[in-house]
Amino acid sequence: MYLEVFADNPFDTNCWLLSADGTDEAVVVDPGFAPQRVRGMLETVGKRPVAVIATHGHWDHVGEAGAFCGDSLPLYIHEADALALTDPGAWGAETPRPVAPAKDVRTLTDGDVLMLGGVPLEVIHTPGHTPGSVCFAADGFVFSGDLVFRGAIGRSDFANSSAEDMRKSLHAFLELPDEFDVHCGHGPDTSVGHERTTNPFLLEL
Repeated sequence: MYLEVFADNPFDTNCWLLSADGTDEAVVVDPGFAPQRVRGMLETVGKRPVAVIATHGHWDHVGEAGAFCGDSLPLYIHEADALALTDPGAWGAETPRPVAPAKDVRTLTDGDVLMLGGVPLEVIHTPGHTPGSVCFAADGFVFSGDLVFRGAIGRSDFANSSAEDMRKSLHAFLELPDEFDVHCGHGPDTSVGHERTTNPFLLEL
């Protein structure tokens, strides 16, 4: 499996590039910055993007998703966060710069399974940080977005956040197997088991 991360931006937001062995197709997770550099990374390893998926609608995760997608690639985002792409203020968040519009937006719901880049990705709706925050789970790993970080969790004090929903979503995260690798929206990788036993926010649940 090809898995690479790009985090060279002011917010250290992780943009993940994923592809199964034996295919040149790749899926891009949360391209908030530098779309041409991300494309260059894929070209270097002989991969071509077929879709973008967003863990949630904050601009540091989707700010350049539309620019990356252009006219040909679909952008997948949970239906509760889709408004962030066209009217962030109405959705509940201000942005320091405009979000690049996406032409082919496809909405997600809990339990959807996407086959992208040769990898089946299950959509797990994990609201709290935003109404439409999701995790993408595959065989042995999960993209957690801004739900869980190494030793921390995402904020739930934004205008459209919910501390109660975040608590429920963290319980859902803990239902994943301990051995699952966790590829976070910011910072280093971790595992479900490591966070279960060491993350102070999860120990309080």
